[in-house]
Parts: sequence; structure tokens; C-alpha cells
Amino acid sequence: MGTTASTARKALARYHGKRDFSRTPEPEAGGRPGKGVLSFVIQKHHASHLHYDFRLELDGTLKSWAVPKGPCLDPSVKRMAVHVEDHPISYADFEGTIPPKQYGAGTVIVWDRGDWLPEGDARKSLAAGKLKFELRGEKLHGHWTLVRMHGKGDDKHEPWLLIKERDGEARAIDEYDVVEEQPASVITGRGVDEVDQPPKKVASKAPAKKPAGRTEKKTAKKSPLPATFQPQLATLAASPPSSPGDWLYELKFDGYRLLARIDRGKVRCFTRNGHDWTAKLPALEKALAKLPTASAWLDGEITVEGENGAPDFQALQNAFDRGKTSSIVYWLFDAPFLDGEDLRDMPVEERRARLAKLLGKRPPAPLRLSETFDASPRDLLASSAHIGFEGIVGKRKGSPYVSRRSPDWIKLKNQQRQEFVIGGFTAPKGSRTGFGALLLGVHDEATGRLRYCGNVGTGFDAGRLADIKARLDKLATDACPFAPAPRGVRAQWVKPTLVAEISFGEWTREDRVRQAVFQGLRADKPARDIRRERPQRIREIEAAPKPKNQEAKTPMIPKITHADRVIDKHSGITKGTLAAYYDSVAKLMLPHLRGRPVSLVRAPEGVGGELFFQKHLQNSEIPGVRLLDPALDPGHEPLLQIDTKQALLGAAQMNVIELHTWNATSRAIGKPDRMTFDLDPGEGVAWPQIQEAATLVRTLLDELGLPCFLKTSGGKGLHVVVPLRRQYDWDTVKGFSQAVVAHLAETIPSRFVAKSGPRNRVGKVFVDYLRNGFGATTVSAWSARSRPGLGVSVPLAWDELPALTSAAQWTVANAAERFEIGNKPWAAMERSRKSLTAAMKLLGYEQQQK
Repeated sequence: MGTTASTARKALARYHGKRDFSRTPEPEAGGRPGKGVLSFVIQKHHASHLHYDFRLELDGTLKSWAVPKGPCLDPSVKRMAVHVEDHPISYADFEGTIPPKQYGAGTVIVWDRGDWLPEGDARKSLAAGKLKFELRGEKLHGHWTLVRMHGKGDDKHEPWLLIKERDGEARAIDEYDVVEEQPASVITGRGVDEVDQPPKKVASKAPAKKPAGRTEKKTAKKSPLPATFQPQLATLAASPPSSPGDWLYELKFDGYRLLARIDRGKVRCFTRNGHDWTAKLPALEKALAKLPTASAWLDGEITVEGENGAPDFQALQNAFDRGKTSSIVYWLFDAPFLDGEDLRDMPVEERRARLAKLLGKRPPAPLRLSETFDASPRDLLASSAHIGFEGIVGKRKGSPYVSRRSPDWIKLKNQQRQEFVIGGFTAPKGSRTGFGALLLGVHDEATGRLRYCGNVGTGFDAGRLADIKARLDKLATDACPFAPAPRGVRAQWVKPTLVAEISFGEWTREDRVRQAVFQGLRADKPARDIRRERPQRIREIEAAPKPKNQEAKTPMIPKITHADRVIDKHSGITKGTLAAYYDSVAKLMLPHLRGRPVSLVRAPEGVGGELFFQKHLQNSEIPGVRLLDPALDPGHEPLLQIDTKQALLGAAQMNVIELHTWNATSRAIGKPDRMTFDLDPGEGVAWPQIQEAATLVRTLLDELGLPCFLKTSGGKGLHVVVPLRRQYDWDTVKGFSQAVVAHLAETIPSRFVAKSGPRNRVGKVFVDYLRNGFGATTVSAWSARSRPGLGVSVPLAWDELPALTSAAQWTVANAAERFEIGNKPWAAMERSRKSLTAAMKLLGYEQQQK
């Protein structure tokens, strides 16, 4: 984006006209445009009033806006930004005092600086009045937007808005106000009113990620053991930090990430995505149970050692494939929870010390402590390559443990290596069997589509070729999974579910991998999560190379504030744990939510506190929630609908525990497509009576020719769901369901009652037909319930009913055990839809209506 010197001088005419450079220390000109990298600077300026000057390098100058209140990390807060004159590039280094009676008289400091990446053509975007970009600074990161306000201001003082986009860097302003928390210069450490004082030592660790209110002295705190837990993930770095003494370094193990939960002798082992692998690792389970701790969450990596002592990824995969996992080693490197204490706020060094003490000098054979090394990262990288390791991991000294990807943990690799989705394969040539090459792809950050990234044809032995070919044959399809389809490629397409780990030499300009070598299949990472891994600039780490066609990041997944707040004292589950559950179950839950109006049960005070049932929204206060046409429910604010993971997690952020759906879709809201019977036990009803009641309801529905499906309520009872053809209106369906319940109560009065109310239900089951009226809802499958223990509503097969122990057998804590079965018990629901006409005749309902 270069420009001529004369164009830059012309753009600076207003800047020059406002200043007397014989009196002001501000630079008159100077500064070289970046080559391939554009810079930005934010200067804190205490003139007649305190404000922030936001400047972006473009076409040889700094495009500038005055932001009175400064930038804000909260996407819901829009900050006014007045477009002012361009400044010379050299102004980015200016700190000092502008004398009285000069334009802008007052003090200036460099509050933040770094690089910026525009999305699309920056010139066209500025002219159009909407510029989207990414900041990579020392304080500010992530995606932002500048948008011009129409109908206000003049040519010299255009009003714009500076808005933070919703991404992993966004933070609620009541949780963290970046201008209040970080007031000083990034160059000298001085405040804006300390310009004439000696520079302070600027901390090597930028405090942008330090949560508000956290003091330097961090201590463990008593805490119940969370039921689920999300690991901290490392950020890929292009080069080592410039201050290696601020970091701890460990070897990067070539294996599977594993989290171990220990609670009073019971051990469970989870992958990074929450899958329970305890049954696959009996030797490891036994060893962990021997550790001298009552409770813990431990973090590490499982590997199998190769002949040279380095981890062998293929050997690890073979161990699982053959069911022989006794050779697996568990390298432990962190202890976020230990012995009833939450250690996450403690420095990484102290957590490691607690972990080392737990393991002792001779831990059980499969358990090992991942050692740290006191050497330069470049030397460590060279040594790790020599002994066959993938690379090293750096952890910033003093840093806390956070359940997300963090720049406080970085990974440095000896070669380029990452996961790819397999989308097809080519035919073998010559004497080779199985296949020729695998076609690889990654999901586009912006659109989510699978983009073709090239092939891999090396790294396979005869056994691998045969095994992978057998898996691919089961996934064969005529539809190309890549968008766009690769040109000139003849291949057998497959459903994009298998994930391969690939090492390669480089990315080409066409975004293809060169010199690719197959390393193994990954069973611990879902294909939908695979994106291109790009090296990042992390605070004082040197700038990473940026691809020319850098793309926008995926739409935000809302940040969960106050994630550590316990919302259920009974189980110790936190708001963050519930959000993590909804994140992991979204794929299973969204088919039950999509296309239907939804009502939300919000619990700001957690289980046991006041609940708010919400079926309308006045505005889109939850990111991603769709507001429906008000005509669907006349006289009210719009109904809402949740179709995406973004919206589901946005609901969790807004303290939603339960999600309830209508028995009709939004497109055909006048005609229900299902009928629900809620078996609600009265006082004194034992669980076997509820199981019996469900069987009796099913028997009656079978006699009426109506197929039905079963699920737990997550509370006390069971739900029986009948899929319907869209034929009758709400009153008809509700009336018929009432007739079914009345028939049950008349036929078996010792078991059923047709009237609600506690007194009527003592010792009996009320089959609630009221769920079938217009506007009535039933808790969605996979929704948590706002009851002690946070039970979950789970689809069941009828043959599972006898072994069921309670309606809350699955909870937020253990529902992951059920994910593999998922929605399979309801797979036939769509093709089982029936008309009510014949059933109404058999029950005599038409005669009753007449």
C-alpha cells in the first residue's frame, strides 16, 4: 500500500498548517512506511481535556481519530472517534509536552503501539465509511471496526465510532476497563502527567491479560472440584521471545492432551474436548488413583516412546487401535486444582512445585513430570530436533492458568506441523496398494467452509495404507466436501470426519502445503475445529510473518465473564463449567433448537436463587440470538430462536441454565409437529412407578397407532414425545392430548391423575398435557436443569428404560459419557411422523368434540 512522497506531503498539509515547528517539539515530517507491515499507535493526550489519539499507518501517513474516552474491550460499548488531520509516520514515536498557546497544548505519551491488518482494501473501506481490521499491539489485540456516522459533523471533524469486535480478546467493561487498568506509556512506563519525570522500568510482561482486581501476590483458594474442566492452550509463535529469562521451557510432546480428575479415589481421564477415555487407559487410571491426594485436576500429555526415546505418535495411535495401552506414559505439567484448592491464580512456577511434590521422587511408572530447562530457547529447539521432539513449549513466569488459548503459553516448532481434515483420496499407482494420496483441507475462519490445502502421499507403510483405506471406504460419498472444489483433481471424495496430523515444508502462495508427510490420524480433535494455524505476535515476541491473504477470524464465541462463580453449591459447578458443557454439547443440542421458538430460564443467582422465564426479547441482547417476526405472537415483543453455538453460549453468558422449545417450528407456528407428555410424579411416587407409567403411556399410544420417543427430563420425571404431521391446530392437538391423559386416569386411577396440583398427585403420576398449548414449552434435549446437581435432559431408547436409575442420571458433570450415543435413539423420529386422524377415531375424540 505504498504511495508517493508528494501524495504524503499533500495529505499532511492540514497538519503543517496547525503547527509552528519552531516552538512545538512535534515532528514536522519523517518516518518510513512499513514494508508489508502497517503500524498503529495510540497516544494518550492531556490537552484541554484528556483524550486518546488513535492512528493507523496508510499511504505514507498516520490516519488519525481523537477518541475522547479511549478504546474499550467491550463490544457493546461504542466509543466516539472524531476523524482529524493525518500525522506523519514519525509522530508514532512522539512523547513530550506541546507548549502553551500551541495547537494541542499539553502532554502526550505512547499508550499503545504495534501492527494492524486491514480486512480487504483499506482505502475503499475508509472511503465507504466502514473499516474492519485487526490490532496486534502491546495492550490491544483482536478485531475492531471504525464506522462513520452519517448525517453529523463536517468534512474536517467527521464523527466515527470505534467498536471492539466479539472475539477472544473482548472483555466486559465492568470486568476490565483497559484504559483504567493500564494508564502508562508502553515506552517509558510514565503516566500522561509524568512526562517530565525520569522513565520508569517497563515490565516485560504486559498486564493486558491480567484480570481486573488481581494482585501481584497470588494465593490458592479453597474451592470445590469442578465437574468438568477446559485446558489452557498454547499459541503458536514464529520465533522465541526477546526476553527468554521471563519464560520456563519444556519439551513439546508428540501425543494426546489429557486431563485427569481425581475425586476421593475415583479417577476419570478426559481429552481436551471432554471425551472420557478412562476405560481406554486402565493402567493410567490405576496409577493416578495411587497419588496422595483427595482431589485434583491434573494436566498433561500422553505419549508412547519410540526406539530413540522420543514420543512416537504412530505408536500411540497403534496402542489405542489395538487396545493395548499399558505402554502409554503420562507426562504431567500442571495442577490447576489440588487438595480442595483452586491453584489457577498461582504462578506457573508454584503450581509446578505443588505438582512435583505430589508426584514425589518415584511416581507410579506411567506418570512422569515434564521437566523445565534452563537454556536459551534457540539452543533448546536445536537440541529437541536432534533427539526427535516436535519442539518446545514456553510458559511465562508468574502467569496464571486460564481455560483458553493464551499468549502466556507459546509453542515453538522445529518444523511446520498441524492437523488437516481428509476430504478424499486418489487412486494408487504402480505397485502401491490402498490409495495414492490423501486430499487435505482446513475450515475457513470466516465462512467455516472446508478449503482444499493440497495432498499428502508419503509417510505411509503397508499397514497404515490398509487401515486408512478401510476407514475411508466407509466414508465414501459422491459430494465434494471442499468449497470451492479443487480443479483438475480426480479423486474419491469422503465425508470430512477424519483428522490427519501432517508435517510439511511450507505454505505456498496458493495456500497449499509442500513436502507434506503423514504423521498419523488424530482421534482427540473433531474435524469441525480444524483451522489453519498461524504464527502470532505475542507481546514482546518478535512479529510473526503474515500471509498476504490473511483472512478475517470466525464470528465471535462470546466471552464468559465471572466464569469461576459457583452456580450450584450441590455439585460445585461454575458458570464457566456450564458454558463449557454447552460448548461441547452444541452439535447434539442445536438440532433440537434450530427453527423453533425458544424460551430461556435465567438464574442470575444460580440454582436455588430467583429464576426468570423469558420467551421474548426487546432487543438482541444475546449475541447470535435470532428475533422472530412479532406477527408470530401478536401483542408481544419478538419471540427468540437459537440456531448457532454462538447464540447458545451467548445465552450461557447471560446466566441461562435451561432452554425450552415449542412443539412447532417458526415457519409453521400454527400447526404443531409433535405432542409431548410430561410424566410428573407426585409426592411419594418411587422411581419404579415412573418407569412403569412411561411404559403404560407408550402402550396406549401404540394401541392408537402413534409412535413415541423417550427422554429424561433432567429433573424428576420423563418425557414421551409423539412426532406429528403438520395437520391440526394447537387447540385440536392439546384437546386430544388431554383426552389421552383422561383415558389413562379413568382406566388406571391407581397410577394416573388427570388434574394438576400437589394434593391431586399424592402417590400418583400426573401426565401433563398442558405442554401442548400455544406458547407452551418443554425443556430441550441436552438442556441442563436449574436444580441441585444440574441434571440434563437426554434422549433414550425404550429398551434403556429398565436400567435407568433416575430422571437426572446424566448431569452437566457426566453427560459427556452419553455424547457418543448422542441423538441416535431418536434417529427415526422424522420418518415416524403420523397424522392424528386415525388415533382420534380410535379414542373416540371426534365424537367427544361433536
